[in-house]
Amino acid sequence: MTLDQFRKVWARAAEKAAAREKDYSALDAAAGGDGDHGEAIVAATRALAAAQGADFKSLLGDMVSHLESDVSGSTSSLYGTLFEGMADAVDAGVTELDAAGVADLFAAGLEELGFATKAKVGDKTFMDALIPAVEALKAHAAEGEPAMFAAAAAAAKAGSEATAQMQAKFGRAKNLGARSIGPVDAGAASNADIWSCFVVG
Repeated sequence: MTLDQFRKVWARAAEKAAAREKDYSALDAAAGGDGDHGEAIVAATRALAAAQGADFKSLLGDMVSHLESDVSGSTSSLYGTLFEGMADAVDAGVTELDAAGVADLFAAGLEELGFATKAKVGDKTFMDALIPAVEALKAHAAEGEPAMFAAAAAAAKAGSEATAQMQAKFGRAKNLGARSIGPVDAGAASNADIWSCFVVG
């Protein structure tokens, strides 16, 4: 994956988030959240798409800066931590990554995120999509980028859909108890859509 290809992913993600903004907010409200996830993920993906950099390290660092300066709320904080971990894991000057390198980059970001949130698979959060996606990247990296990204997108989608049967354990939704069961988690839904933006053609 080249630097330009990586940037285009986030441009596509911003477009998709804007198209589904109302859907995400409706899911958020249905599960007992603030009903503002659509607005939050649109702002976050636009910030990520606006970032600049001459290599992966500087681009990822600028993504974190844009999230911190342009967006507020838990969504931007969590994604900021993810990208901060990714920026720390790549050497300066790197402008292209092979499939294994991409998988390692996201794995490093996920590890960093683990220090910021205790959420795991089964807690009805965006981690239900993110964790399976990153695990799929690692498991399928040897097959090349197209197969790896397809596997990650499928894993994220399955993880997102599975949240419909879960009871929320984080955020305002946890206050609903068993009543949070039913809707798909908004954060997982938007994360799954982001992973689909890595699949081209």
